[in-house]
Amino acid sequence: MHPGSITILGGGTAGWMAACLVQKQWPACKVRLIESSKIGIIGVGEGSTPQMKAFFDAIGVTEAEWMPRAHATYKVGIRFEDWSGKPGFDHYFHPFPSELDVHTAGEFFHQTQLRRGGLAVDAHPDRFLLPGLLADQKKGPQASANFPFEVSYGYHFDAHEVGSFLKDIATERGVEWIDNEIADVEVSEDGDVAALVAKDGERYEADFFFDASGFRAMIIEQALGAKHLGFGDNLFNDSAVVMPTDVAEGGPECATRAIAMKAGWRWSIPLTHRTGNGYVFSSRYIDPQDAEAELRGALGLGDDVEARHLKMRCGRLEESWKGNCLAVGLSQGFLEPLEATALHIVLATVEGFIAAVDRGGLDPATREQFNSDLGARYEGIRDYIVAHYRTAPRRDTQYWQETAEHDRLSDSLKQVMTAWFTGQDLAQEVARQGIATYYNAASWHCLLAGYGNFPDVARLKEPPVEVPAADMGALTNFLSACAMNYRPHSEMLAALNEGQ
Repeated sequence: MHPGSITILGGGTAGWMAACLVQKQWPACKVRLIESSKIGIIGVGEGSTPQMKAFFDAIGVTEAEWMPRAHATYKVGIRFEDWSGKPGFDHYFHPFPSELDVHTAGEFFHQTQLRRGGLAVDAHPDRFLLPGLLADQKKGPQASANFPFEVSYGYHFDAHEVGSFLKDIATERGVEWIDNEIADVEVSEDGDVAALVAKDGERYEADFFFDASGFRAMIIEQALGAKHLGFGDNLFNDSAVVMPTDVAEGGPECATRAIAMKAGWRWSIPLTHRTGNGYVFSSRYIDPQDAEAELRGALGLGDDVEARHLKMRCGRLEESWKGNCLAVGLSQGFLEPLEATALHIVLATVEGFIAAVDRGGLDPATREQFNSDLGARYEGIRDYIVAHYRTAPRRDTQYWQETAEHDRLSDSLKQVMTAWFTGQDLAQEVARQGIATYYNAASWHCLLAGYGNFPDVARLKEPPVEVPAADMGALTNFLSACAMNYRPHSEMLAALNEGQ
């Protein structure tokens, strides 16, 4: 049995996503969201994974309804640049899954295993998977009707506008919105939240509460004492500086760029009205002023463009669901934005909570299993992000030396890395561990092969005749022919704005 009433503390994208999902799945539940217009939101999470499309599909909203308002563009993956100094591997593309992968991913896996074994074969991920080619050609992810193969995709968007849009949708559908500043959380003798108390003395009771109050974690941590597990020992970045630039000449791309810097990396996120840029860095290795100067230099900007500085707290709660409170968004945890997983986790959290309660009610066993499953998801995503730094063959600064040399790795990540570097079947290892639901075998191969983590070129030998290698010409022709069925990204965006 689900709660009869839920009060959400905090708006922003996470809070309003939660409100929309609960209202849609539990229409009999009375949903209220309280936020203060005096408290701003961070609002720089401007990229998503394909789960964002699943969210809008789940609440019955079309792309034509929300994308133009949020200045949104399509995203088929992330292009990593300058993370590796190995010849031929200065960049690679991490694509979202495609139904066409079944025709090419096996060849990719085979080629990487041959190259790890010392044979001179092509094993760069960009040669094997379609989305990278679509990004290079500035084509969107939706094919013509006569080509029935789907490419998974996410979006780039203005986070403030998405939050505002979701607020309109939620309130139109019956979610109560209150603009008030909460000053205290009233906890009952049994340890549950009894009410939220505003500065003006107003009390807000509910059967259940969602904490979407951001890094403050006002309910879940401050009032209920949930323990925060920090990831700072293996995710070094704790700061960011952000600033916009104009839309790139030729129109927005359909991929995020993640470009290595001296003490971290910077993103380039293309929207229809501007490009979002941010430098994610570790304050242990560079101070904010120098980071800002480095970003300005990379973007060719003077001091006339305003910069925003942000602090990040990487980690997660030991219990995202504690008592009668569920944390969502930044109050629940944060993994640096390298793979744009923040809203992915919001969706997984809220949908997972709804499914768990529908299945087992609000009893402690259901809560314990939910927290365990969600914790494993955080750890799995964390490991994949850590692997970006730990396996990057870049050593030009102290930051890159120390991120690549530390040994504070989970057993799971150690086993994945061992499988790769000892020539074992990596896809088999990912399957054995059951971690493909976080990042599948193709993602792991793209990361490790994309850096050029193979024996030195001078040591490679031509493959013997009896060893079958991929026909790279045939693969290139296959992917090129497939790409012909996709429209230019700019045409797709124009059609959305015309309401087609």
